[in-house]
Amino acid sequence: MEKSILVFALVLFGSCLLLAKSKIDPIDFWQGDYCIQSTVQPPAPNATSIKAKVDGKWQSYQLTNFPNSFWDWNRDRRLEYLEIFREMLEKGAEATRQPQLSGPHNGMVATYGAARNDSNFKLNNAVKGMGFLPRADKMAEITTLLESTLEAPLGDKLAILDSLYHNAEEVFAADRLVSLELYSAPDYTTQTFLNQMVNPACVTVFLDIPTYKIKQIARLIHPKDPKLSDYEKQACHYVNLIHSYFHGKFPKEYIAVIYYNTEIYDSSPGKKEARGTKISP
Repeated sequence: MEKSILVFALVLFGSCLLLAKSKIDPIDFWQGDYCIQSTVQPPAPNATSIKAKVDGKWQSYQLTNFPNSFWDWNRDRRLEYLEIFREMLEKGAEATRQPQLSGPHNGMVATYGAARNDSNFKLNNAVKGMGFLPRADKMAEITTLLESTLEAPLGDKLAILDSLYHNAEEVFAADRLVSLELYSAPDYTTQTFLNQMVNPACVTVFLDIPTYKIKQIARLIHPKDPKLSDYEKQACHYVNLIHSYFHGKFPKEYIAVIYYNTEIYDSSPGKKEARGTKISP
């Protein structure tokens, strides 16, 4: 009897320790005024896989490139946006079209990891402004182009963006998208930030027809992190730069997020070969 009570007490004590260790304090992600994500190992240049700690276990995930259909859809819709903005610039109040929220710019990102203090759920979904990232060998060239035209008239900027999207496959990396984490700081944590720091696996979908679902590993990059590689420093600067290029200058650089593709699905309705069919290798 005494032995059984001792065993029960040890199990209970161990469970309490496990619960205590599993409790997440977001401040632990921060060193002073910058955060460090410890659940992703950034892939080396030209790597074909990425290592991440998902569900508490380090695993390797194969990187996958956008299929031709994704390039065509993404490029065509972005070029359409630019046409609409040109029309608005030229015609003002007489413009007949307005930009839509659907399409490739607004990715809906689903994450899970840890419940925030104000919620019972680890699950989350948020709309993120998303775009392409230049290939490593094109990063400096494209960054210089954007920096040199940052104060140019909007019409000139639209022409530059038009040229980049027309040549998207030659300019941009084929296995990743990028976004910004605009709001998280040492004194405030978004649910997306919390989840991606704890468990970097996520899923991005787009409201459009055709449409795609991409399963990804999210790598968070703080611009003040002194241990960033040269590539990640350049990537973080680029994502903030392209954000300011279109929306106007911001007072600081924000946390950049690289979404590395691991699986791609065609989620378009109607077609037999779509409806959530995996189309990545």
